[in-house]
Amino acid sequence: MSLSLLIFFPLIGIFLSFFVPSLYGKRIVLFSTAVIEFLLSVKLLFAFNTQTAALQFVEKQEWISSFGISYFLGVDGLSIGLVLLTSFLTLLIFIYSWKKRELSFLSAFLILELALMGSFLSIDAILFYIFFEISLLPMYFIVGLWGGERKIYASYKLLIYTLAGSLFMLLGIIYMMNLTKLELGNFSSNLLDWYKLDIPFIAGTLFSTQSLLFFIFSIAFAIKIPLFPLHTWLPDAHVEAPTEGSMMLAGLMLKLGVYGFFRFVLPIFPEASQYWGWLFIFIGVLGIIYASLIAMVQTDIKKLIAYSSIAHMGYVIIGLFSFNIFGLTGAYYQMLAHGITSSALFFMVGLIYYKTKTRQIKDYGGLASVAPYFSILFFIFTCASMAVPLTSGFVGEFLILIGAFKLSPIIAYFAVLGVILGASYMLILYKKVFFGKISTLYKDTSLNLDLCLKEKYILVILAVVVFSMGIFPQIFLKYSNISLQHLNKNYQNYNLSLEQENK
Repeated sequence: MSLSLLIFFPLIGIFLSFFVPSLYGKRIVLFSTAVIEFLLSVKLLFAFNTQTAALQFVEKQEWISSFGISYFLGVDGLSIGLVLLTSFLTLLIFIYSWKKRELSFLSAFLILELALMGSFLSIDAILFYIFFEISLLPMYFIVGLWGGERKIYASYKLLIYTLAGSLFMLLGIIYMMNLTKLELGNFSSNLLDWYKLDIPFIAGTLFSTQSLLFFIFSIAFAIKIPLFPLHTWLPDAHVEAPTEGSMMLAGLMLKLGVYGFFRFVLPIFPEASQYWGWLFIFIGVLGIIYASLIAMVQTDIKKLIAYSSIAHMGYVIIGLFSFNIFGLTGAYYQMLAHGITSSALFFMVGLIYYKTKTRQIKDYGGLASVAPYFSILFFIFTCASMAVPLTSGFVGEFLILIGAFKLSPIIAYFAVLGVILGASYMLILYKKVFFGKISTLYKDTSLNLDLCLKEKYILVILAVVVFSMGIFPQIFLKYSNISLQHLNKNYQNYNLSLEQENK
């Protein structure tokens, strides 16, 4: 299985579309590219060995040898789920959009898919940084060209915040490469070399080398998540982004930040992570409560869901820094579950906005009477967002709360408050939009607000995933269990081997 093919196949599809004369033929090529990319990721999943934490399907080629930069790809339990999620959500977006959107719009999503795949599969920090940066460009244009009224403002804000985070990361990478020169005798951006470094740490000071690097990388990834108080770019980006852009933003791009903590921060800076973890847990709890309270007073449905995403990412941070297997597993599972749930909710808000031209909660009411299928499916994803048992959201949050309780019962109590607030604003939203007096907005019976067949297919697929993740979590966890256990047991001497049997 070639990881390079998995990364660059979207680019091949775009290139091939140039040679197809008809517009419809070009659309077929781009849609087929998304389908084949998904099938390639499924093939990778079936070939993946769940019994090892080693890197699999490794590809390594020296690139800039004088600086120790290499083209180094590999997949393990920390990345396999994100690879599948990337191709899955991209395919659903194409099923919905391939006939109605411009070719440049569809191509932007394939380039974004390429960048995300490259980020999740890179084992070289410079290579990761390149793909990380590439992912910003298509999203910038998706928001800036196809967004709402304030699209220019939102796209620039997205660009500035993300570039600021990238600058921190670049400084950290340069610093780390110099450390490898001092300790190992040569420059290297290979993460396997970085895991071997004994980076000086002094408790109680911000200015020890490890603490400084810990905060440099953490800020870069916290902006991407985004973690309170670095979150202000996200609500604007979500509100102005087209429906498909919001799906990718919430479902995948935010996960780049979480993945960065798993791949870089925790294993490379173990002492600093454990020493300063209390600060990030405090920020995570504060972010949950803050975002939940802000969500409760929102008048725009899309903005409410955007703030709910910030709250859910706060739980992920608590799990990451609980430093036990329950918290780590919960954080990883919550990351994947949120990718499904948030994408579904943003998709549904986009569908109803397309028909009514409003996202204001006050404009709705009694929607369940005129759009029963829409109402049922929205309720399913609302339940998943509230972490109702048997849905995908429950497993991750439950494990995170166990992990938080093992660390400190007080932290768990405050985190539970976020669960209560989350249920409150989601139920209030559902009550105002779907129950009560039927809005004058859709008293005109000629306006069909319910789902068409294609929309039903997409949402039923997402609903099946939501219930599958809630009822059979071990099916999904088996791919990441060994890698998460390896990380949990080896904070102080984390390393990854290469599985030699890969074909």
